[in-house]
Amino acid sequence: MNASAFDVLVVGLGPGGASAAASAAHAGLSVLAIDKRRTIGEPVQCAEFVPLTMGRYAKPALVQRIAGMRSVLPSGTCEHSDFPGLMVDRAAFDQALATEASRAGAMLRIQTALKGLEHDQRVAILQGPEGRIERAHYKVLIAADGPHSMVARALGLSPLKTVETRQYQVPLRRPYEDTDIWLSDEFPGGYGWLFPRGPVANLGLGADRRLAPDLKAPLERLHAALARDEIVGAEVLGRTGGSIPVGGLRVPLVCDHILFVGDAAGLTHPITGAGIASAVVSGERAGLAAAGFLAGGATLDEYAEDMQDEFAESLARAVARREWLMERWHTPAARLDETHKRGWIAFREYFVR
Repeated sequence: MNASAFDVLVVGLGPGGASAAASAAHAGLSVLAIDKRRTIGEPVQCAEFVPLTMGRYAKPALVQRIAGMRSVLPSGTCEHSDFPGLMVDRAAFDQALATEASRAGAMLRIQTALKGLEHDQRVAILQGPEGRIERAHYKVLIAADGPHSMVARALGLSPLKTVETRQYQVPLRRPYEDTDIWLSDEFPGGYGWLFPRGPVANLGLGADRRLAPDLKAPLERLHAALARDEIVGAEVLGRTGGSIPVGGLRVPLVCDHILFVGDAAGLTHPITGAGIASAVVSGERAGLAAAGFLAGGATLDEYAEDMQDEFAESLARAVARREWLMERWHTPAARLDETHKRGWIAFREYFVR
């Protein structure tokens, strides 16, 4: 069994992990970043929208610009709001961040999975290609391994609450500059969406499996309706899906010498499912926190305080709205526009206590 030692071990090379690896390596730390997938960024499991604040990160992967959002209520009433952003090629986005980490000096290994932790010894058991086992010693571990974090499981931490998504890539019949959102009791615990990507679009939905065990049927109905309206084509070019954490910040965010970032930290917005920007921000801050800690001038708990200051208020509001909506799904209230206005960010009612 091989053994190696690094200042920082990063588990997961999505936006959070790649940003953490780059940040720590730029600070002069020795960094090993691993990902169990064969190709970084694939398969893509999101709608591929990022806010304008991610502009400099999005440049290598930019597909098109978004102008606004159309939110469709159960009555059919449509609210149009300014909601500028960027559609990216998510695989290219992740790969560009990973390339930056490599250029900064981080060692990247794909097809390498975390199999266990000897936490007291700060040792990670890694399994590489062809089953090769390695013991990696770390001073700080940054967990960026998604909502079903293996790091969290190895520590015995509680799993995060999640909803499930299902998404098709479909042809677009005409140029599109807005994102479309459907709010309906047909998507309990989530919503339907259409996100344009040049000549194609990501058409999908998210829902709580406890309330909607079958995601395929409502997505097929939405697809058929849009095809009849000649907004999209009937062909399905690709299929994907995944889990989104919706319970708010993980507690704790720091566990001894381990920091959680991105989806593994519960930083994804519990209403919209947006998580790329918070993953990048938390990853960068975690890398800097590791550098400050190892230099002897800071504690890792300062990272948790930083994330609380940055995200806790908006996440707490979203969690409260989710809990309020959960009491109303599959009741007459779920068919009322007013209910969904209180539960969606495009409406003033969402921000009223």
